[in-house]
Amino acid sequence: MYLVTLVGNLLTILAIASDQHLHTPMYFFLANLSFIDTCFSCTIVPKVLVNIQTQHHTISHAGCLVQMFFFIALALLDDFLLAVMAYDRYVAICLPLHYTTIMCPQRCLGLVAASWLCSHLLAFSLAYLMSQFSFCASHSIPHFFCDLLPLLKLACSDTRIFQVMMFAEAALAGVVPLTCVLVSYGHIVHTILGVSSAGRKHKIFSTCGSHVSVVMLYYGTLLLVYLQPLSSYSANTGMAISVVYTMVTPMLNPFIYSLRNKDMKAALWRLFSWGRCSTP
Repeated sequence: MYLVTLVGNLLTILAIASDQHLHTPMYFFLANLSFIDTCFSCTIVPKVLVNIQTQHHTISHAGCLVQMFFFIALALLDDFLLAVMAYDRYVAICLPLHYTTIMCPQRCLGLVAASWLCSHLLAFSLAYLMSQFSFCASHSIPHFFCDLLPLLKLACSDTRIFQVMMFAEAALAGVVPLTCVLVSYGHIVHTILGVSSAGRKHKIFSTCGSHVSVVMLYYGTLLLVYLQPLSSYSANTGMAISVVYTMVTPMLNPFIYSLRNKDMKAALWRLFSWGRCSTP
């Protein structure tokens, strides 16, 4: 699963970077999503594989905080970027005549830069607060990575401020982007229903349906975990759900956003053809 995620996302980045036809806002956002998903998987899975191989299930306090920071930052960045991509599709389908004006390069860069900045600031605030806690219970984390709720369960400090911040950030970086995604696709569906061509309707519905399915899977599992009270958190259930948003959705994204797209398939074919031609 990890290798599929790495290969799929890296091929997506290479295909977009090497093909001038794909230097458009949609593929710019897609390349960013693939890069984020690659980093997201690399934040968690390599450590898990090392632990399994060595049977030495330990991590330092600093290492745990660093892993938690990057996990939060990249998860929030995924949230924001999926909303940006949905907005891009809304403008392309519902306002096609204004697309080049609205989604100009400066605005695209600004949206991505704002997503990176907000996600890292929000992640730093939680990681900093977590670093101030003392852990007087067992130091054994019932999880395969340093997740927020399992660490809170081990803390003997007052975590009420942290929990309020966590819920606020979950609402800001989860509920708000999800609402943007649903509103954008709602407008897209309304626009599609006015299209006379049945073939075009089927194509757009098929593409949008697969996008929404993955988005709902990602947002749904995240919100299911982080919008619950600490007292009702179950380690086993949390671990099972975490597999979905840490491993499954990063693996699915290249297939949903890239391999179902004829322009991406053509770019990948040209990339492989160039590689064969360049081989001595």
